[in-house]
Amino acid sequence: MSPAILFSVVVAYFLILLAVAWRTSRHATNDSFFIGNKDSNWMLVAFGMVGTTLTGVTFISVPGAVGRDGFGYIQLMIGYVLGYLAITFILLPLYYRLQLTSIYRYLELRLGRRSYQSGAAFFILSRLLGATARLYLVVNILQATILDSLGVPFWLTASVVLLLILLYTCEGGVKTIIWTDTVQTACMLAGLVICTVFLLRAMDLSVIDSIERMRSQGLARVFNFDPDSPGYVGKHIVAGMFITLAMTGMDQEMMQKNISVRTLRDSQKNMLSLTVVLTGVLLLFLFLGGLLHLYAPLVSVTATGDQLFPAVVLGHFPAVVQLIFFIALISALFPSVDGALTALTSTFCIDILGLQQRNELDAATQMRWRRRVHLGFAALFLLLIMAFKWMDNPSMIGVILKLASYTYGPLLGLFAFGLISQRGVRDRWVPLVSLAAPLLCALVEQEQALLFAHYRIGLELLILNGALMLAGLFLISTPAAKGAAQLPKQDDRRRFQLY
Repeated sequence: MSPAILFSVVVAYFLILLAVAWRTSRHATNDSFFIGNKDSNWMLVAFGMVGTTLTGVTFISVPGAVGRDGFGYIQLMIGYVLGYLAITFILLPLYYRLQLTSIYRYLELRLGRRSYQSGAAFFILSRLLGATARLYLVVNILQATILDSLGVPFWLTASVVLLLILLYTCEGGVKTIIWTDTVQTACMLAGLVICTVFLLRAMDLSVIDSIERMRSQGLARVFNFDPDSPGYVGKHIVAGMFITLAMTGMDQEMMQKNISVRTLRDSQKNMLSLTVVLTGVLLLFLFLGGLLHLYAPLVSVTATGDQLFPAVVLGHFPAVVQLIFFIALISALFPSVDGALTALTSTFCIDILGLQQRNELDAATQMRWRRRVHLGFAALFLLLIMAFKWMDNPSMIGVILKLASYTYGPLLGLFAFGLISQRGVRDRWVPLVSLAAPLLCALVEQEQALLFAHYRIGLELLILNGALMLAGLFLISTPAAKGAAQLPKQDDRRRFQLY
């Protein structure tokens, strides 16, 4: 299919998103932007969050990694399920009891102002890096397959994509992306199913036959029982659980959509539905990856990793399937990026600028500030995308998980301390501890051969980071919660702790 036709389809897709945004953002307020007026439909939130959770990186990298890791990703998925259950029955009840707009407000109530700002700052850092890494991956594919042949430079592609995202999120925020994420998730899943069915038919295989062939070629291996390996099953299950707790349960973007649902019960139904659907979709991605690795040698495709899926589709699929692939790829990208941009704006406005507490600012002034922050983060996205282009890493899923390990670790430690301990902290020291924990992690990772002989650190780096943060908080802790700036009275303290 010609690049001009694909480009036209991309433009038409954006026009649909802009139409949805116009329809949903009329009469929008700051409450609409931040929490969707607390009136979101839980079924729409659950379905849309599938796309937000998967992202374009999952769409490209998980199938591409099957050749290297087999179905080893299932080890992480087991941990994901455990993490989602903990979010459903531990974190969501806490957030709803406190009626939070920003989940990091809990840290202020429990520990103090500096703890609150430290948590919000690490979320901003993590989402900036993670969302731009995801955006870079898909923009790079669009550039290589469509826009290079049209003579469009990479920086212009990235700028236009960000401008379009900015246009459909700047007014409605959460109220809009609940609907756009639903549309995009449906397109992504349709593309996944159609590509899978086409590959089965092209090789004249049934599902059972294809799995048997994957097993014979070593593609269907799941568990790694070598304790020294970074892919050891125990490491992956535990790491998967903590990755989910940190990247979903302690992430404003993901929880912003959950707490936009009216009741706790509906929000819990949302999380449980997401867990079931997401597990099925990830299994289908792994199955697709196995099919791609069976099909590639038959058509002499030598691409590997992130390049395999696009190379097979664009080189050997019919034009209509190529079109569906591109729509699905774009749909996999935007639920993570538009949500990240909205959540970053919300966190900065609420947690850093404190707009909701500044009574001297009227609603119109607050809205102007919110729009400026939104535009500022879009500009930062562009700068970071260009930085990733300069680095040009071959596997972005590894980059994203490594970034998450360093930036979500302090958040994990802060929330864990608040939830499992009754002690307070010397709040002014919390920012220093938050910086020290990732730096110590980097030192341990750098010297792991000297420290651990044959053992190699994998995804448990996040757990190590969180544990160091937790230990540091205990070192600066106080016997009672006197260090917190706005800790509730003794009789109300149980509202802010889980024992």
